[in-house]
Amino acid sequence: MSGSIAVVDPPAVRAAAPALAVRGLRKAFGKREVLRGVDWQVPAGRVIGLLGRNGAGKTTLLRCLLGLSPLDAGEVELFGEPMTEPGGERLHRIGFVPQSFDLFPWMKVRGYLDFTAAFYARWNHELARRLLADWELDPRQKIGELSQGQRQKLAIVRAIAPEPDLLVLDEPVASLDPQARRAFMGELLALMRAPGKTVIFSTHITADLERADADIALLREGRMQFTRPLAELRRHYARAVLARPGGWTQAPALPGALGARIAGDELHLLTEDVPAERLHALAQEQGATLRLETPSLEDLFVELA
Repeated sequence: MSGSIAVVDPPAVRAAAPALAVRGLRKAFGKREVLRGVDWQVPAGRVIGLLGRNGAGKTTLLRCLLGLSPLDAGEVELFGEPMTEPGGERLHRIGFVPQSFDLFPWMKVRGYLDFTAAFYARWNHELARRLLADWELDPRQKIGELSQGQRQKLAIVRAIAPEPDLLVLDEPVASLDPQARRAFMGELLALMRAPGKTVIFSTHITADLERADADIALLREGRMQFTRPLAELRRHYARAVLARPGGWTQAPALPGALGARIAGDELHLLTEDVPAERLHALAQEQGATLRLETPSLEDLFVELA
């Protein structure tokens, strides 16, 4: 028997779906438009630090992403599927820590965690017990008797114990002391060692983002400006410090200069993608010495947000 054999090419390998994809997201409260067409994509397996000034819309964005606040326009996908409300299988894959935790004041800590565990397909009881001990939370104490910082710790335990694939945190450490913050960041980074785990957290504490080596997402005036790895940000931005006798009355014009500050005889310029050769030439033109520094994330936040 003769004939030809059809050769079927193997199917193309599909790229892993992003943990989160947002297109054209809009949200207003009355006449005040908070989110103005946000487009954002978060790959799986990353730690994302969401930065923005007060009122930029960070909390509103996070609540919209999780179906906790209705959208005026736009689309949200979680794990590659359209999201209207957090439910079904996706609910088991998401952990969320809000800015404040004031629910169930009459419940005891252990009873609350046992109650919550029943709603999840997976719940790491040993991890929850260890965190309660490490963070000095008495499982027999009522939630209403906890301090704000203790309630915040409990909310973090509740969010981490299901071992979520997507962990969303809105100012999670605002009420924690530095020691508790460091412990939390340690748990967060340990969680992220598992493949495919994604963390998005809003914070003003830039040192925590640097400790986590997070990608930085900047929300400004209701729009996402960029999402970049911290190392990439540091490659693109530099601080040029020019000093000369007599000081400065104003900064010289320099394409790529984002901000200028005069301090005594020094002029501090925050620059983006300005070659070092051009900065050395500027110093020579101005009769100044030049010192190049890597700006901190806090410096970048102040200038860019």
